[in-house]
Amino acid sequence: MTTTAFITHRECWLHDMGTFHPECPDRLSAINDRLIAAGLDLYLSFYDAPYATPEQITRAHPLSYLDELTANLPEHGIRHLDPDTAMSPHTMKAALRSAGAGVLATDLVLKGEVENAFCAIRPPGHHAERDKAMGFCFLNNVAIAALHALEVHGLERVAIVDFDVHHGNGTEDIFRDDPRVTMASIFQHPFYPYCGAENSPRHMCNVPVPAGTRGDAFRQIVSDMWIPALRNHNPQAIFISAGFDAHYEDDMGSLGLVEADYIWVTQQIKALAAECGHKRIISVLEGGYSLSSLARSVVSHVKALADL
Repeated sequence: MTTTAFITHRECWLHDMGTFHPECPDRLSAINDRLIAAGLDLYLSFYDAPYATPEQITRAHPLSYLDELTANLPEHGIRHLDPDTAMSPHTMKAALRSAGAGVLATDLVLKGEVENAFCAIRPPGHHAERDKAMGFCFLNNVAIAALHALEVHGLERVAIVDFDVHHGNGTEDIFRDDPRVTMASIFQHPFYPYCGAENSPRHMCNVPVPAGTRGDAFRQIVSDMWIPALRNHNPQAIFISAGFDAHYEDDMGSLGLVEADYIWVTQQIKALAAECGHKRIISVLEGGYSLSSLARSVVSHVKALADL
């Protein structure tokens, strides 16, 4: 049995927010090329992402919101929902595949077919609030996956770890009143989406950091704050909002992480999952916009997941 599933779908390439938009199809091409160049394709189990169903999506988002997204889909060209977030004719296909990837990953891991899974998908999801698209995000992929684990597989406690440079405001919004889900995150502050530093629920460990923060400070936060909070929650599965835009080469933000930091944090999460009596990790791609550092960081993260 291979340790790690790799889940994607060609329809995730079809979503297009316009020339020069940083959240572009080339992100997935760069990851795939780097994965093959590193020889990782020999060690992973590959799966095509299915479409998420309305039943799966409406655990995180109201049906009225899903209908609103569908109604906004343009027949041609691009339609902006806000200055950063736009839809093209194939956006919903990509969004449904992205949410479906997290659901499939959850099924594979919780049925014991693999220890962990990585979803190479777009559009990302962690800014999508219960009833609002924003920050390049339409459906909250990690929230839909976590709720699938709770409602379908009967888990009682899960954790979401988010190391994207931006705060996962959508994930916090969806789980604000759900103590079954603990969230641990770091994010640059003050910075888009300009929230998360105050009034976090007690079951969330959201840690704002200033511009210029590097790996040593990040590792200290993980060791001193995240791990104790996660250990106290004793999650039965761990979900990762895996954004790689905190890399020092990524000019979307101003943090200073490198590949070694992503390897290290992945190893810490794996150790914690084992300590909690399982090895269940579902990782979902969020940000990362410098193509070279994104691809290198994803490959480092996947290698750590697969113990390679």
